[in-house]
Amino acid sequence: MSKTALITGSSKGIGKACAQKFNDMGYRVLAPSRSEMDLSSEESIRHYVSALQEPVHVLINNGGINPLANIGDINFSDARKLVDTNFWAPVLLTDLLAPGMKSAGYGRIVNISSIWSSVSKKGRAIYASSKAAINAFTRTAAIEYGENNVLVNAVAPGFVNTELTKINNTAEQIEAIKANLPLNRLAEPMEIAEIIFFLASEKNTFITGQTIFADGGFTIL
Repeated sequence: MSKTALITGSSKGIGKACAQKFNDMGYRVLAPSRSEMDLSSEESIRHYVSALQEPVHVLINNGGINPLANIGDINFSDARKLVDTNFWAPVLLTDLLAPGMKSAGYGRIVNISSIWSSVSKKGRAIYASSKAAINAFTRTAAIEYGENNVLVNAVAPGFVNTELTKINNTAEQIEAIKANLPLNRLAEPMEIAEIIFFLASEKNTFITGQTIFADGGFTIL
């Protein structure tokens, strides 16, 4: 029987690559649009999950936003929406779906974190905090569900060739980033999707509670 994977934020970038990878590998992919499940709305998330007609074996918490703001100039409405989307949505989806995985004796959850959960730069205070929180939540979820063969991990991408990277960095900044990376290039979304897929697949049998940094060496400099 094919397994079902729920992937948030799948319309572009890493999420889109994940949806393609899981589909290619025979998974039934649930890829809700924002109109189907608004990650900033608890009510919307609960409504979507309650309407599911099948068990979810794999959860990829990829959806996220990253409005930039320096401390002292934070728009707290934007900040609350960021935390709701980046942190509380993955927490709620895990809370709703992990018990079913526990009952089935199988599940894989991968939370998409960021290099900014470990290092940071100007304008990323709230975003970095939300991703650091995801890493901590990942560790605790892994402890609570490990004995039920539900493995929970996080992947922290570095600079990836996505629309979001281009929004938050000028072309000149991107060239400077590439020049300073040990691999001298950005990642492609499918490269990150391959790592996510392994962690979420049956081939992963013993990795749990980890945050895997896929950053081309950025955080070792």
